[in-house]
Amino acid sequence: MGKSKNSDASFLLQGSILAIASFISRIVGLLYRMPLKAIIGKVGNDYYGTAFSIYNIILIISSYSIPLAVSKLVASRMGNGHVKDAYRVFKGALFFAIISGGTGGLLLYFGADFFTGTLLKTPLSAIALKILAPTLFVVAILGVFRGFFQGLNTMIPSAFSQVAEQILNAIVSIVAAYMLFSYGKNVGEMIGDPDNYAAAYGAAGGTIGTASGALLALVFMLFIYFAYRKRLKRRIKRDRHRGVESYGEIMSALLLTILPILLSTTVYSISTIVDQGVFKNIAFMQGYSAKQISEWWGVYSGQFIVLTNVPISIASSLAASSVPSLSKAFHARDYDGVNYQISLATRFIMVVSIPSAVGMAILGKPLNMLLFQDPDQTTMMIMLLGALSIVLFGLSTLTNGLLQGIDRMKTPVINAVISLIIHLVVLYVLMEVFHLHIYAVVIANNVYGLCVCILNDLALRRYSGAYVDLGKTYVIPTLASLIMGVAVYVVYKILMVAIDSNALASLVSICVGIAIYFIVLLMMKGLTEEELNRIPKGYLVVRFAKKFGLLHK
Repeated sequence: MGKSKNSDASFLLQGSILAIASFISRIVGLLYRMPLKAIIGKVGNDYYGTAFSIYNIILIISSYSIPLAVSKLVASRMGNGHVKDAYRVFKGALFFAIISGGTGGLLLYFGADFFTGTLLKTPLSAIALKILAPTLFVVAILGVFRGFFQGLNTMIPSAFSQVAEQILNAIVSIVAAYMLFSYGKNVGEMIGDPDNYAAAYGAAGGTIGTASGALLALVFMLFIYFAYRKRLKRRIKRDRHRGVESYGEIMSALLLTILPILLSTTVYSISTIVDQGVFKNIAFMQGYSAKQISEWWGVYSGQFIVLTNVPISIASSLAASSVPSLSKAFHARDYDGVNYQISLATRFIMVVSIPSAVGMAILGKPLNMLLFQDPDQTTMMIMLLGALSIVLFGLSTLTNGLLQGIDRMKTPVINAVISLIIHLVVLYVLMEVFHLHIYAVVIANNVYGLCVCILNDLALRRYSGAYVDLGKTYVIPTLASLIMGVAVYVVYKILMVAIDSNALASLVSICVGIAIYFIVLLMMKGLTEEELNRIPKGYLVVRFAKKFGLLHK
């Protein structure tokens, strides 16, 4: 079993590399949203968030599932030594990406006014949405290259391209938003609505960075591909197996893999669009002003979602890295390896997401004051009510990937649809009966995540027989997080009295919280030496922990 563990858990190392890159990218994304929000304001955040919610739907339909599908198909063929078939998957996926990405871009551009104005009652978001349209084509092709290298069991090209993409995105977004905000104000003064047009054009400027970053990432991946091409050709020549798959078979396998992934992710993204449509339409009928509604949604989409997506991105990275190796173990009927991977991945996500949720609940207001200069009480309540979503969506994202890895492709789709129906009923009741406005969206979002987690967990138990140690996976991280939470709260309050600096108090509290959490976690034996050694630079953590007597064999 020792050898199996070593080979089966390699996904954790690759997933950690991708998670670190994703985490850095999210942090960069979070940091640039500070000046961006200062430029375009809460209303601009609404326009920006609306454009991206529609863009994300079309992105998911056209290309979001491509990297995962390509990595799964390439990994299964490389595992059998069928290099020619793996390369055919790559070429077939490129053809598919050109068609789907191009179609998605055209739909987004020509349907922008209908999507933003008719459906979501935010017509000025069409400016930003039209700028985003060509990005779909670039991202579709980029996804094929990322999926190909992930299928070869290396996440490093994807990781570096993500970081480079986000850095350029941040720089261009801020500069373009500033320039177009001024231009929009001039346009608005001629029409008689300078504030809204300034916010709309500023939001559009922010989307230019997304297109620029994606293009840079594609150029980087092309460079890596051409550098690897000679080695790939040598591997293809050494492949002597007969019965090479036809492109018809490849496209069929690609579509059968993409479709279930596409449907499950589409349902989740549709829930965001539906939330916005239901929320804005009911809020308008209840007499709230357009400005108030825009500000509420701007805080939810431009602050709350941005903050919570930082830890959730780690789950996405681990899910992406787990699918190829889990699929390989499952098809080899290595059920011990399958169970070990599921257990280890789940524990890793909980170790990260539970303390993140506790920290977000306690420091939600200070973080919004620090990053967005927003001390509003409504914002604080959104953060407090929504912090649990970090755990729920982290786990649901991971379990979606795990189910796909054991070939239960339809199960996440069915579970997502059931959860969405329950979610919509809860949202409608909370808004119509209890008049909870934006809080209804946050609570209903938690209900959706909880339903997906429960249904996915039941499915994993049924189809894989995987057993998760409840104590190590959930109880120990929760206890360590609560102890951390008390310490963070006390430290923050003491520092605010002593130095009256929210920025310094927040940063020191976060550092203290991280240190206390991992000390308590190790003392409770929440992580073993073997598990720590599987993450990048984990040996440094092991060395430090042993030095202070926190880790024992």
